[in-house]
Amino acid sequence: MKKITRQSLSNRIVHALTATSIFALFFTGFGQMPVYKRYMLTEVPGFAWAGDYSITLWWHYFFGVILIGVGMYHVVYHLMRKEFDIIPKRGDLKDSWLVIKAMISGKEEPPSEKYLPEQRLGYAFIAFWIVVMVLTGIIKAIKNVNGYNFGPEVLFWAAHIHNLGFFMLILGVAGHLAAFLFKPNRQLLPGMLWGKVCACYVKFRHSLWEKGKNEADKVLSKLGGEDEACKDFKH
Repeated sequence: MKKITRQSLSNRIVHALTATSIFALFFTGFGQMPVYKRYMLTEVPGFAWAGDYSITLWWHYFFGVILIGVGMYHVVYHLMRKEFDIIPKRGDLKDSWLVIKAMISGKEEPPSEKYLPEQRLGYAFIAFWIVVMVLTGIIKAIKNVNGYNFGPEVLFWAAHIHNLGFFMLILGVAGHLAAFLFKPNRQLLPGMLWGKVCACYVKFRHSLWEKGKNEADKVLSKLGGEDEACKDFKH
Protein backbone atom coordinates (compact mmCIF):
# COMPACT_ATOMS: atom_id res chain seq x y z
CA MET A 1 0.00 0.00 0.00
CA LYS A 2 1.25 3.52 -0.90
CA LYS A 3 1.01 4.98 2.60
CA ILE A 4 3.23 7.41 4.48
CA THR A 5 3.09 8.68 8.05
CA ARG A 6 1.29 12.00 8.50
CA GLN A 7 0.24 12.06 12.17
CA SER A 8 2.16 10.62 15.12
CA LEU A 9 0.48 8.53 17.80
CA SER A 10 0.82 11.48 20.17
CA ASN A 11 -1.06 13.80 17.78
CA ARG A 12 -3.82 11.26 17.27
CA ILE A 13 -4.31 10.72 21.00
CA VAL A 14 -4.33 14.48 21.64
CA HIS A 15 -6.88 14.98 18.86
CA ALA A 16 -9.11 12.17 20.15
CA LEU A 17 -9.02 13.38 23.77
CA THR A 18 -9.58 16.98 22.74
CA ALA A 19 -12.55 16.07 20.54
CA THR A 20 -14.06 13.84 23.24
CA SER A 21 -13.60 16.52 25.90
CA ILE A 22 -15.10 19.28 23.76
CA PHE A 23 -18.18 17.26 22.85
CA ALA A 24 -18.61 16.21 26.50
CA LEU A 25 -18.29 19.85 27.55
CA PHE A 26 -20.89 20.83 24.97
CA PHE A 27 -23.27 18.20 26.32
CA THR A 28 -22.76 18.97 30.00
CA GLY A 29 -22.72 22.73 29.28
CA PHE A 30 -26.15 22.54 27.67
CA GLY A 31 -27.24 20.60 30.76
CA GLN A 32 -26.60 23.68 32.91
CA MET A 33 -29.26 25.72 31.12
CA PRO A 34 -31.24 23.32 31.63
CA VAL A 35 -32.92 21.96 28.51
CA TYR A 36 -32.80 18.20 28.87
CA LYS A 37 -35.85 17.89 31.12
CA ARG A 38 -37.79 20.28 28.94
CA TYR A 39 -37.14 18.21 25.82
CA MET A 40 -37.48 14.89 27.69
CA LEU A 41 -33.94 13.66 27.08
CA THR A 42 -33.98 12.54 30.71
CA GLU A 43 -36.71 10.05 29.77
CA VAL A 44 -34.29 8.23 27.46
CA PRO A 45 -32.83 5.16 29.23
CA GLY A 46 -29.40 5.97 30.63
CA PHE A 47 -29.83 9.76 30.47
CA ALA A 48 -31.79 10.47 33.64
CA TRP A 49 -28.62 11.97 35.15
CA ALA A 50 -28.54 14.64 32.44
CA GLY A 51 -31.29 16.54 34.26
CA ASP A 52 -29.34 16.71 37.54
CA TYR A 53 -27.49 20.05 37.73
CA SER A 54 -24.91 18.87 40.24
CA ILE A 55 -24.00 15.79 38.20
CA THR A 56 -23.67 17.63 34.87
CA LEU A 57 -21.67 20.36 36.62
CA TRP A 58 -19.09 17.96 38.02
CA TRP A 59 -18.81 16.08 34.72
CA HIS A 60 -18.27 19.49 33.12
CA TYR A 61 -15.40 20.14 35.50
CA PHE A 62 -13.99 16.66 34.91
CA PHE A 63 -13.76 17.05 31.13
CA GLY A 64 -12.56 20.63 31.58
CA VAL A 65 -9.59 19.32 33.55
CA ILE A 66 -8.88 16.74 30.84
CA LEU A 67 -8.99 19.43 28.15
CA ILE A 68 -6.60 21.66 30.11
CA GLY A 69 -4.18 18.78 30.69
CA VAL A 70 -4.23 17.70 27.05
CA GLY A 71 -3.77 21.31 25.91
CA MET A 72 -0.74 21.82 28.16
CA TYR A 73 0.80 18.55 26.97
CA HIS A 74 0.16 19.52 23.34
CA VAL A 75 1.88 22.90 23.69
CA VAL A 76 4.89 21.61 25.64
CA TYR A 77 5.33 18.57 23.35
CA HIS A 78 5.50 20.64 20.16
CA LEU A 79 7.60 23.39 21.72
CA MET A 80 10.18 20.81 22.78
CA ARG A 81 10.19 19.24 19.33
CA LYS A 82 10.08 22.65 17.58
CA GLU A 83 7.14 21.56 15.44
CA PHE A 84 5.15 24.58 14.30
CA ASP A 85 3.60 23.36 11.04
CA ILE A 86 0.07 24.04 12.29
CA ILE A 87 0.72 27.69 13.25
CA PRO A 88 -0.93 30.19 10.84
CA LYS A 89 1.33 31.97 8.37
CA ARG A 90 1.23 35.21 6.42
CA GLY A 91 -1.07 34.85 3.42
CA ASP A 92 -3.11 31.95 4.84
CA LEU A 93 -6.40 33.83 4.48
CA LYS A 94 -5.83 34.48 0.78
CA ASP A 95 -4.47 30.98 0.17
CA SER A 96 -7.45 29.43 1.96
CA TRP A 97 -9.78 31.19 -0.45
CA LEU A 98 -7.76 29.93 -3.42
CA VAL A 99 -7.88 26.33 -2.14
CA ILE A 100 -11.61 26.46 -1.37
CA LYS A 101 -12.38 28.09 -4.73
CA ALA A 102 -10.40 25.36 -6.50
CA MET A 103 -12.27 22.61 -4.62
CA ILE A 104 -15.64 24.17 -5.50
CA SER A 105 -14.78 24.74 -9.16
CA GLY A 106 -12.97 21.43 -9.60
CA LYS A 107 -9.82 23.17 -10.81
CA GLU A 108 -6.28 22.40 -9.70
CA GLU A 109 -5.39 23.64 -6.21
CA PRO A 110 -2.24 25.60 -5.40
CA PRO A 111 0.37 23.37 -3.69
CA SER A 112 0.20 23.17 0.10
CA GLU A 113 2.50 22.31 2.98
CA LYS A 114 1.75 19.58 5.53
CA TYR A 115 -1.37 21.45 6.60
CA LEU A 116 -3.71 23.33 4.30
CA PRO A 117 -3.90 27.09 5.00
CA GLU A 118 -7.52 26.75 6.15
CA GLN A 119 -6.45 24.01 8.55
CA ARG A 120 -3.96 26.37 10.17
CA LEU A 121 -6.56 29.12 10.45
CA GLY A 122 -9.14 26.69 11.82
CA TYR A 123 -6.65 25.44 14.40
CA ALA A 124 -5.93 29.00 15.57
CA PHE A 125 -9.64 29.85 15.76
CA ILE A 126 -10.52 26.77 17.84
CA ALA A 127 -7.40 27.08 20.03
CA PHE A 128 -8.19 30.74 20.78
CA TRP A 129 -11.72 30.01 21.91
CA ILE A 130 -10.62 27.00 23.94
CA VAL A 131 -8.26 29.31 25.86
CA VAL A 132 -11.07 31.83 26.36
CA MET A 133 -13.40 29.09 27.60
CA VAL A 134 -10.77 27.70 29.97
CA LEU A 135 -9.91 31.07 31.52
CA THR A 136 -13.52 32.15 32.02
CA GLY A 137 -14.45 28.64 33.12
CA ILE A 138 -11.78 28.70 35.84
CA ILE A 139 -13.26 31.93 37.22
CA LYS A 140 -16.74 30.42 37.26
CA ALA A 141 -15.46 27.19 38.84
CA ILE A 142 -13.61 28.98 41.64
CA LYS A 143 -16.77 30.90 42.42
CA ASN A 144 -18.93 27.74 42.43
CA VAL A 145 -16.53 25.46 44.32
CA ASN A 146 -14.92 27.80 46.84
CA GLY A 147 -17.55 30.50 46.94
CA TYR A 148 -14.89 33.13 46.25
CA ASN A 149 -16.52 36.37 45.16
CA PHE A 150 -14.70 38.07 42.30
CA GLY A 151 -17.23 40.88 42.24
CA PRO A 152 -20.42 41.17 40.16
CA GLU A 153 -18.74 42.85 37.20
CA VAL A 154 -16.06 40.17 36.82
CA LEU A 155 -18.60 37.36 37.16
CA PHE A 156 -20.94 39.07 34.70
CA TRP A 157 -18.28 39.33 32.00
CA ALA A 158 -16.84 35.89 32.74
CA ALA A 159 -20.29 34.32 32.29
CA HIS A 160 -21.11 36.22 29.09
CA ILE A 161 -17.69 35.68 27.49
CA HIS A 162 -17.88 31.99 28.47
CA ASN A 163 -21.26 31.73 26.74
CA LEU A 164 -19.91 33.56 23.69
CA GLY A 165 -16.95 31.20 23.59
CA PHE A 166 -19.33 28.26 23.85
CA PHE A 167 -21.14 29.20 20.65
CA MET A 168 -17.98 30.31 18.84
CA LEU A 169 -16.42 26.94 19.62
CA ILE A 170 -19.51 25.20 18.27
CA LEU A 171 -19.11 27.28 15.12
CA GLY A 172 -15.43 26.32 14.86
CA VAL A 173 -16.09 22.61 15.34
CA ALA A 174 -18.96 22.73 12.82
CA GLY A 175 -16.65 24.37 10.28
CA HIS A 176 -13.96 21.79 10.99
CA LEU A 177 -16.38 18.93 10.31
CA ALA A 178 -17.95 20.68 7.31
CA ALA A 179 -14.54 20.68 5.60
CA PHE A 180 -15.04 16.97 4.93
CA LEU A 181 -17.97 17.76 2.66
CA PHE A 182 -15.26 18.47 0.07
CA LYS A 183 -14.06 15.20 -1.39
CA PRO A 184 -10.31 16.05 -1.47
CA ASN A 185 -10.35 16.68 2.29
CA ARG A 186 -11.60 13.18 3.03
CA GLN A 187 -8.11 11.89 2.22
CA LEU A 188 -7.02 13.49 5.51
CA LEU A 189 -9.26 11.29 7.67
CA PRO A 190 -7.04 8.17 7.59
CA GLY A 191 -4.13 10.29 8.74
CA MET A 192 -5.89 11.40 11.91
CA LEU A 193 -7.42 7.98 12.59
CA TRP A 194 -4.54 5.65 11.71
CA GLY A 195 -1.64 8.03 11.16
CA LYS A 196 -1.01 7.38 7.45
CA VAL A 197 -2.15 8.89 4.16
CA CYS A 198 -1.71 7.96 0.53
CA ALA A 199 1.72 8.85 -0.87
CA CYS A 200 0.12 9.92 -4.15
CA TYR A 201 -2.16 12.30 -2.26
CA VAL A 202 0.87 13.92 -0.64
CA LYS A 203 2.65 14.30 -4.00
CA PHE A 204 -0.36 15.93 -5.64
CA ARG A 205 -1.68 18.12 -2.83
CA HIS A 206 1.09 18.65 -0.25
CA SER A 207 4.14 19.02 -2.47
CA LEU A 208 5.48 21.87 -0.29
CA TRP A 209 5.69 19.50 2.71
CA GLU A 210 9.35 18.59 2.32
CA LYS A 211 9.49 15.69 4.78
CA GLY A 212 6.28 14.13 3.48
CA LYS A 213 7.27 14.63 -0.14
CA ASN A 214 10.64 12.93 0.43
CA GLU A 215 8.98 9.99 2.18
CA ALA A 216 6.41 9.74 -0.61
CA ASP A 217 9.18 9.72 -3.24
CA LYS A 218 10.85 6.77 -1.49
CA VAL A 219 7.61 4.81 -1.28
CA LEU A 220 6.63 5.51 -4.88
CA SER A 221 10.10 4.74 -6.26
CA LYS A 222 9.75 1.20 -4.91
CA LEU A 223 6.48 0.89 -6.83
CA GLY A 224 7.84 1.92 -10.20
CA GLY A 225 7.83 5.69 -9.77
CA GLU A 226 5.12 8.32 -9.47
CA ASP A 227 3.67 7.86 -12.96
CA GLU A 228 3.23 4.13 -12.53
CA ALA A 229 2.18 4.03 -8.88
CA CYS A 230 -0.26 6.95 -9.09
CA LYS A 231 -1.80 6.34 -12.51
CA ASP A 232 -5.11 5.23 -10.98
CA PHE A 233 -5.10 7.77 -8.17
CA LYS A 234 -8.00 10.20 -8.18
CA HIS A 235 -7.64 13.39 -6.17
